Amino acid sequence: MKLAIMQPYFFPYIGYFQLIKAVDKFIFYDDVHYIKNGWINRNRILLNGKAHFFTVHQKDASPNKLINKVEIIDNRSKLKKTLLSAYSRAPHFREVWPLMEDVLGFETNNISELAEYSIIKTYQYLGLDIKFELSSRHYSQTANLKKEDRLIAICNINDAQEYINPIGGLDLYDRETFIKANINLSFLKSGQIIYRQFGISFVGNLSIIDVLMFNNRESIHLFLDTFDLI
Repeated sequence: MKLAIMQPYFFPYIGYFQLIKAVDKFIFYDDVHYIKNGWINRNRILLNGKAHFFTVHQKDASPNKLINKVEIIDNRSKLKKTLLSAYSRAPHFREVWPLMEDVLGFETNNISELAEYSIIKTYQYLGLDIKFELSSRHYSQTANLKKEDRLIAICNINDAQEYINPIGGLDLYDRETFIKANINLSFLKSGQIIYRQFGISFVGNLSIIDVLMFNNRESIHLFLDTFDLI
């Protein structure tokens, strides 16, 4: 089994979805400390030809809190207006807009739940399926372990022989530590993905929202396989 474990991000970039597609089971790491100014509650969209932060406001967010304990200050009606302004003329707006309404209308005051919902519903929109789990619900017995030890413990519970991490973890995790536990550690490196936006210079590394608005499902499936494992 191939396994990936990541904090839930709100409408993350396409590399997050490449990671999901590369594994057999995906675990939301929702009971670890919140990352302030990270990607849990925000991402970037294309607005007026430039990258623009698209952010869910939060109440008393702090690195001292676990992700699944952080509450939302609801500004989602404003976010809908921003999305309409940004993408109402995009070629796939009509197809994608029901997904946006669904996610932004999801009844929760918890950022972890909203972020998870945005990922699950996007994956379903693409016609893909995988088993999602929560670390807080399914692996609470490992919560006392740190860094690689917890990841290895979760892999062992699942009899996973391979753990895949985003390329950003290359300097964080030691491959030899995983090998000693009979687990192969790989890092996912996204390839170059470029597509037509509004006839302007391409702005990359945006939220999956941008990818959805400008590309059909078949093209996105090709993008999802545009990566290397190193």
